[in-house]
Amino acid sequence: MQRLVNKRVLLGVSGGIAAYKSAELVRRLRDAGAEVRVVMTQAAREFITPLTLQALSGHPVHGDLLDPAAEAAMGHIELARWADLVLIAPATADLMARLAQGRGDDLLTTLVLASDAPLAIAPAMNQAMWRDQATQANLDLLQGRGVRVFGPGAGEQACGDVGPGRMLDPSEIALLASDCFERGLLTGKHVLINAGPTREAIDPVRYISNHSSGKMGFALAEAAAEAGARVTLVAGPVNLTTPPRVTRVDVTSALEMQAACEAALPADLFIASAAVADYRPVACAPNKLKKEPHGNHGMTLELVPNPDILAGIASHALRPWCVGFAAETHDVLSYAADKLKRKNLDMIIANDVSAPGIGFNSDDNAVTLIDRSLQQQQLPMASKNQLARQIIGHIASRLGTVEATHHH
Repeated sequence: MQRLVNKRVLLGVSGGIAAYKSAELVRRLRDAGAEVRVVMTQAAREFITPLTLQALSGHPVHGDLLDPAAEAAMGHIELARWADLVLIAPATADLMARLAQGRGDDLLTTLVLASDAPLAIAPAMNQAMWRDQATQANLDLLQGRGVRVFGPGAGEQACGDVGPGRMLDPSEIALLASDCFERGLLTGKHVLINAGPTREAIDPVRYISNHSSGKMGFALAEAAAEAGARVTLVAGPVNLTTPPRVTRVDVTSALEMQAACEAALPADLFIASAAVADYRPVACAPNKLKKEPHGNHGMTLELVPNPDILAGIASHALRPWCVGFAAETHDVLSYAADKLKRKNLDMIIANDVSAPGIGFNSDDNAVTLIDRSLQQQQLPMASKNQLARQIIGHIASRLGTVEATHHH
């Protein structure tokens, strides 16, 4: 079921008595970590109210193809693109017939036509309707087009008949839905990443900071989410959009970042890519510090060290697998190896920020991964997005071997 984490399921509900089970299905899918949006046919609303499914899914329920308000919120083409899986449960005989014909006469059938996502249906109808030649011909047509069919089950039906046609249990449908997705490298893992600079206030208008753009950390968060992880991204003040399917927590200072990272534990993996300011002013002046009008005196700031967020988490009771960054300008690898040992890390990612075209604020980077046994793996210059995928791949394979040794 962990394959449903972060997946986007568009649930279509058509008008059969089994529609009451769709409410439980929404809960099952969400419990497994999926995001669910519901589309109902006109007939489905005679069996269960949109309000019920809206409350359970946490999103407005879509119903009418020509509803201007719904289109303004999330247009039907956008909704079709949004979905990773279109799941129709229950799928009535009428709906199967309309799908088989490629009709687009309501919102649900139009979405099916407009979406490139895989389509799965959970048929539910009276056993005689299920056995009817027309229904069976439509079933063959749909399966021939690659539509996945979940069920139906056999048993006593609402009408008193006994036979095939019952909709499968919501827990079974959720399990079959998760099988529609490949297992990612980090499926089921919680990954915590911090990114960007921190700002340490001197007074209400001035602060100490650095040139970190947060691009590498955001690229890592996106790559981890793509690999199936649940991702918490603790971001300092950066000018970047949140990657899809990532939970973002915004902070300003190092102390706030430390608190947010610790609050996000337990995690399986912590990647510390933030450039945390090493020092902060002893106190933040309550009012703006004024310049002496005539004096040419300098200004003395008293600074105290900030906490070492990574070392703190690496020695935490809930310690995740810890990855640090070493941005150096000379003797890069020896400094990085020293930092790895000193902070008790599992891996350190070293990059030479003095090299032109890489490092802070640039879109490209080149790094060397160093593990506990001081083995090195060089990753040549690439865009931060490509590099992030490679780094996540290396980390995932290490995590896999760690778990394998733990289980034996």
